[in-house]
Order: sequence, then structure tokens, then C-alpha cells
Amino acid sequence: MRTRAPRLIGRDAESAEVGSALERTRAGHGCSFFVVGEPGIGKTRLAADAIGSALDAGMVVLRGRGSTTGPAVPFRPLTEALLSLVRTGDPDLPARLGPYRPVLGRLVPDWADESSRGGESLVVLAEGVLRLTALAGAAGGCLLFIDDLQDADVETLAVLEYLCGNVSGLPTMVLATVRSEPGDALDLAETAARRDEARLLSLTRLSAQEVHELVRGCLDAEPGEVPEEVSRLLFDDSAGNPLVVEELLHELVAGGTLVHDRDGWRLAGQTRAVPQTLVNSIGRRVDRLGPQGSQLLSVAAVLGQRFPLSVVQRVTGLDDHALLSHLRAAVAAQLLSPDDRGADWYSFQHPLAVEGLLTRLTPVDRAKIAGSLADAVAELHPDLPREWCHLAAELRARAGEDRVAGQLYLRAGRRALDGGAPGTAIALLERAEPALTEHGTAAERGDLLETMLYALAESGQFDRARVLAETLRTTTALGDDSRRIEVCVRLAWAAQVAGRWADGDAQVRAARALLGPDATEEQTVQVDAVDAYLTMFGTEPGRVHRGERLARRALEGAERIGRPATACQAWYAVGLAVRERDLRESDACFQKMLDLAAQHDLATWRNYALTGLAGNAWLAEGDTTALDRARAEALRTGGISLALNADAILGLHSVLCGEFRVAAERLDACLAESARMQLTAITRYVLMAKAALAGQQGDRAAMTAVLTEFAGHGGENSPEMPLAQGLAKVFCALLEEDRPAAEAELAAIAAAQAERQSTFYLAGPHGLQLLLDVLAGRAGWADHERVRDSAAGRMRWNRQFVLLAEAVLLGRDGRAEEAVRVRAEASRTAETFRSARVLGLRLVAEAAIADGWGEPGVWLREAEEYFHRAELAAVASACRTLLRRTGAPVAQRRAGSERVPDSLRVLGVTLREFEVYQLLVHRLANKALAERLHISPRTVEKHVASLLVKTASADRSALADHAVRTLRGRH
Repeated sequence: MRTRAPRLIGRDAESAEVGSALERTRAGHGCSFFVVGEPGIGKTRLAADAIGSALDAGMVVLRGRGSTTGPAVPFRPLTEALLSLVRTGDPDLPARLGPYRPVLGRLVPDWADESSRGGESLVVLAEGVLRLTALAGAAGGCLLFIDDLQDADVETLAVLEYLCGNVSGLPTMVLATVRSEPGDALDLAETAARRDEARLLSLTRLSAQEVHELVRGCLDAEPGEVPEEVSRLLFDDSAGNPLVVEELLHELVAGGTLVHDRDGWRLAGQTRAVPQTLVNSIGRRVDRLGPQGSQLLSVAAVLGQRFPLSVVQRVTGLDDHALLSHLRAAVAAQLLSPDDRGADWYSFQHPLAVEGLLTRLTPVDRAKIAGSLADAVAELHPDLPREWCHLAAELRARAGEDRVAGQLYLRAGRRALDGGAPGTAIALLERAEPALTEHGTAAERGDLLETMLYALAESGQFDRARVLAETLRTTTALGDDSRRIEVCVRLAWAAQVAGRWADGDAQVRAARALLGPDATEEQTVQVDAVDAYLTMFGTEPGRVHRGERLARRALEGAERIGRPATACQAWYAVGLAVRERDLRESDACFQKMLDLAAQHDLATWRNYALTGLAGNAWLAEGDTTALDRARAEALRTGGISLALNADAILGLHSVLCGEFRVAAERLDACLAESARMQLTAITRYVLMAKAALAGQQGDRAAMTAVLTEFAGHGGENSPEMPLAQGLAKVFCALLEEDRPAAEAELAAIAAAQAERQSTFYLAGPHGLQLLLDVLAGRAGWADHERVRDSAAGRMRWNRQFVLLAEAVLLGRDGRAEEAVRVRAEASRTAETFRSARVLGLRLVAEAAIADGWGEPGVWLREAEEYFHRAELAAVASACRTLLRRTGAPVAQRRAGSERVPDSLRVLGVTLREFEVYQLLVHRLANKALAERLHISPRTVEKHVASLLVKTASADRSALADHAVRTLRGRH
């Protein structure tokens, strides 16, 4: 008989769906499938059919499997899948991976270099896998298949979750098999299906007719050759599970109960043994191998479904000849098969075979074998590298050697944490905890809790980490205060990287509470260094000056005791603090930091220094050249969070330059990455930039929505709040010709910054506020000189407004020629910032008309054209009104009726009526509307009356509601 039927039985619909998905994948429309079902239901068989179709179509196929050999080993299935590509794939492929090649060095040793230290985010690693599959499948598609996902580690599951959410639009298909048992893998499959990121194929048991077809296929029988009673018997005993059908059928044939003669297949005799369960069936097949063969398989079963032959041989004592003889017999009996991990590895063909073998052993036998296996592993692999440590820990636990098992789990957990797999580390440390709590020494318990603390912090579980940190502080587990201080400092820095300022401050306070009068400089400098950075992003008055003092104190101490990493950390904080005084001094700080980092080969701090210098260049002249280079270097060396920080600044730069489409794409991509990586500070910064994007397009509804999301991420009391007000709310109000609202926002920013310093200088008080105050007559030359001579006032974004304010003051003093010259200089300075430049023209033209200098008509025509094209009705209308005051001809914009939505145009709403309609959402009185549109209140009243009739609104309130609904839908 055949091992299995020659064709897939009972899975026509599922096979067709997967086949269709493969075709779509080859066309560039990737997708994900999870095949779910009980053991033996045919998940792998369906996947094998799909793999065959993919190979026939010329697709690249990558295959990996979850493992039950000891605890979960990080990324094993992905490593297997990628190694198959390395062996047979395009040799030029690694070069096309760019900065993701060293990241993937964690999975493919051939691609590793000195930067592949395992510290990258799982999201970055997942993106590397995604890009690799897309490149591999560029010509004809790529199928990534993971079998037995329920046995995979949590890091592999995290990577698969990312792939499911991002394969759409790529020539990559993800296919995985999962047992229908509660667990993380099934949760992932069901969650992805609910999100419409994957298709869940739940395989059911075969019907009686399908079992009959399966039996016919296995027996290679023609129709009518297999009696219905045979199929019925197998259906009843198997309940329709294909694997059980095959195993029971094999037992019937091998045992002589089912025989073949010239009339076909028949049951021998009138009686037969009652069909046994699969476990008993496998047990009988094992017995046929003899005592030594049975011993070999029993020992192997204690190791798991996949096992190393060398370890089994060491325990059984079989010589090479006997071992290979019994091994060949087990393969022939369809119990074992060679494993693709290498010549030393074999695996059981079915998971239930392991369960069947283990039931034949007593608990005492299992424990004894597990202890012998653990000894063999230690003898063959004394240092217990990689997964051997996991396996040894599992075996010691099964042998009842709890303390040794706990020590090994702790060692394995540390290795997983150092390798950038905190999820696996936590799982291993949780296995160690009960054993070491009961049997370990105080030092071992302290090591366990400290390592768990770091793992929780690295995985973003700050709530659990805080609770554990409190436990550590109130017990003697860590021993002396020096270790406690180091724990607090490490947690504080991890919190600041993620933007969790409150968490970081709490850890700093805890560390300082442990610094007694006899604290060493080694202890104080590390606390001061991290405290300096966190202080500058707090909310206390004078925070920047206090942060600088702390940083300089840390710097002096670090240089004295020779701690270059701490010195770099302190230099970075000082460089940020002195920006307000002098950008050149700030550059000098970052340059010293860069030199120190290069001297001591501190790649991370080198990236920070480059980012600081690049940020200064952007602030000074709006130049992003250095920022692009710093971003590329951060990506190359694994500094993903710094690269995202650069992306966020580049996105804001595009907003300020009026490159709104580019800005939207950059910010959306950056937001998705920062959210996935739980980088709260970057997420807030991006949301602030997205609010500015909406505000500088006059889209108040979108701006308000983003600011609500911004507030939900702690934005109201964050350092980014002034920027959200100044670059979003102020600009939006000015584009709506609501200058009082803009001035009120600027006053609020100035009041907040008077109370506490800011490390962000583009919010308005150092430029735009000066211009508005000069226009309103509230500021004069003394105010101008104070802002002009400040470091922030010399930053290019602010400098354009400072120069415009100077031009207005010169014109007011009757110095027309000087005013024209300075206004032209302001225009050159603002050339990069197109939207702000034309807004400046509109604002200054009003003063130029009043004081009789310059060419306000020319400026207003340029501004009106820009605002008209941008569909900013209020400010465009203001420009036209001011043009009339100059006596210049004003272009009629009735042709712009295309801006009126179709739903209103069919009602006969005119362009001028639509301009009134747009402002009704603010529920302003006629006089206020008239001031915004520069028309008379009587004209507004006429337009409102016409709109009431045309929209069939009962009253003015209902008309305003109508406008809100229409314009929200339009946005």
C-alpha cells in the first residue's frame, strides 16, 4: 500500500482557493493563509499540494518548521526557510538587501557582520524578511511556508504577524499550518483573519465517502475493489481523521486482517481484532523493531518530535552498525524520516507517534531517560551553545533536577536577551522562576529577577517592569545598592528611548534615593547623565538649564574616571541644551562627542552625534543634506530609532516647504513604524507634524482630528505641544483670516515657554509672533533686536519672519528703500518655505499699503494666485480686497465654481455663497463672517438667506449643521 493517497482528498475548495491565491501572488498581490486543524487532519498535505503548484509555476519556495525540541528557539523556522534560499537562491540577492542584510544576519550566518549584534527591533527584522521575500519573488512570486507554527517561538510569531499585515502589494504569499489548540499561534491566526490580513482555512474531518476515496487511493484500488465495510470500519474508528485512517489501514494490512486476492481487498475471516487507537497502532509497529529498536525510539521520544541521533546513541549505547540498522527499520516502518536540519537529525513522521511512545513509559522511566539524555548533551556539547542549553534545561526539569534546570533556563534566558529576543527570554526566565525561588541561592534569585527586569523593559512591558523593579528595591535579592542603581539607570534609559518620560523619571528618582553620602563617582555620573536628558523633556520650569547643569556635572565626572560612553551621553545632552544660546557652540559639543565616539568605537553614540549635527544644520539653514546622511548611517549600523527620528524631521521639513503630498507619504510611513516599535516620543512628533500638514493647508477638520489623536498620546503636556500650536493652529487661523485666534494661540505658547523652557524653537515666539506684534503695533525696535540677536531668531524658519518684521518697522519709519531691501532678503530666506512665504507676502502687504512703500500689488497678486489654487477662500478673498485698495485690477474668480461641491452646485449655490457656507461651520455672526470675507454684513445676510432656501434648511443652526456634514464628507 502507499503511505498516502496519490491525490488530495476532500480538500477541493481549499486547494482551489490557495491555488487562486498563488496566481494573484505571482501577479504581485500577496496574501497570507493559515491552515488550521487537529493533528493528522491534513494541514501539511494541503500545504504540500500548494508547494507543488508553486514550484511548477516557477515560484521561489522557502520552507521552515516549528520545533518541539526543548523550549522555543528564537527564529528557528525562519532560519530554516532562509537558509534554503541561501543554498539555492540568487547569489546577488544579499547585495540588494541594503541595510537589512546585517539585520538578517541574525537568521543567516553568512550575512552577519560586526553590526549584527541582535539588538534590532523585531519590526526591523520582520521588514528585512519581507523585503527578502519580495526580492526573491520579484520574477515569479515567493511562497514562505511555515509548518507546525504552534511549536514556533514568540519572536517568529511576531515576525509572521508583521508579514501578514504588509504582504499586500508584494509578490509574497505566507502559508502556515497551525494546530487547532489554544495557544499564541492560533491567536495570531484568528487575529490576522479578523483584521482581514489573512485567510483562515479550518480543515474538517473527512466524510464517509471521502474516507472511502482515501482508502482506495492508499491501496491503489479500482472502484469496487475495496468493500464498503472496510471503509466504514476505518471511518468509524478514525472519526474521519486522515492520519488515523492511514495508520489504522497500515495496521490492518501489516497484521494480515486486510488481504488482497484476485477478487480484490477483503477482511480475512469472519472475526477481526477490534481496531485500536492510533497510539496502540504505533506501539505495535514499534514492538516489531525489537527491544533495541523500541529502546531507541522511546529515548528519542523523550527528546521530542525532532531529535539528534548522536545524543540518542550516547544514551542507548548502540554501536554505529546497530544504530543504523534499527534506524533504517524505523524509516521503513514509516515511523521516522531524515530531518532537513542535517545528517545527525531525524524526526518522527507524525506528532502522535511521540505521544504514543511516551504513554508506554512510566513516570520513573521518563525521568531516568531525561536525566541520561541531559548528561549526554552536556558531554557532547560542554558549553551548551545555542538551543542545546534550552534542551538541557528541559531535560533536567523532566528528570526532577529542579535547581539545575532553573540555572540552565536562566542561562538560556540571558542568551536570548543578549541576542535581541526578549520574548523568548521572558518565557525561559518564567520557567526558571519557580525552581530558583524554591531551590536557588539568594544570588541566583537576584540574577533571575534582574535579567527578567531587563527583558521586560526591552520588550516594552513597562508596567510589569515597574512592579518588578519595586520588588527588587524592597528585597535583598540584588545585594548591594550599586546593582540596584544600575538597574534603575538601565530602565530609565530604555524608557527615554521609547519616549516614556514619566517612567524614566521614576527610575531616576529611585536611583537617587539609593545614592547615599558615600556614593562613588561611578554611581553618580551614570545617574546624572540619564537624568540630564530626561529633565530636558520634562515639564518643570527651567528644565533645560537644569538638564545642562546635570549633563556638565556628569561629563566632568565621566572624563575623570574614564567612562567614554557616559561622556558621550552627557555631551549629547549639553549639545541639545545650548542650542538656545548658540548653534555653533552646540555644533562644537556634538563634534567633541563624535570624536570621542570614533576614538572608542561607540557606534551608537556616533549616530547620536551625527544626528545632533544634522539637526543643527537643518535648524540653521533648512538644509537636510546632513540629515539624510545621518539617517542612512543609522540604518546601516542598526540605529533604527534614530533613523525614524530623522524620518520624522524630514517629514516636518516637507510640510514647512509646502510639499504636502510628499510630507503625507513620509509621515504616514514613519507613524506606522514608530507605532509598531512603541516609540512614543517619535509617534507624538509625527502626529504634531501631521497636524501641521493639515493646518498649513487650512483643513481645520483634519487638523482637529489629528490633534485629538495627538492628545491621546500624551501630547497636551508634551514638549511637542508648542509646535502643534504654532505650526498647526496658528497657521490654520491665519489662513482663515482669524488673526485674533492666531494671536491668542501665540500668547498661550509664549506664556507656557516663559514658565518652562523648550528644546523646540520653531513654534512662533522667535519669529511669527514678532511679526504679528509689529503689524498690530504692540512691538517695536527693541523687541525686534531682542529676537533677532537670539540663536532661535537666527534659525532660518524664524529668520524669514524676523526680517519681515524689520521691513515693516523700516517702512513705518519712512525708510522705504531699506524696507524694500530687507523684504527682498526675507523673500530669499523664505524661498524654501513656499507656503509661509506667500502668507508673509499677504501679511506685509497690508502694512506696505498703509505706509506707502514697496510693491504690495505685485506681492498680493502672487499670494492670491497661490491661495486661490489651494482653495483657501478666506485668505484669497482678503488678498483680493487689499488689491482693490491698491487700485490694481482684481481677477474675477467666478470661473472657480468648480470648487463648489457637486451636491451644492446642483442646488444653484454660487461661489460667493459657498465661501460664506464654508465659514458657517464656525457658527459666526454676520459681522464676523463679513470681516473674514471682507464684504458687508448686509451682503452676508443676503447670501445666508439664499443658502437657507437652496438647502431647504429650517434655520441658521440647521444650515450650519448642513455645512458641517457636507464639508466633513468632502475632507
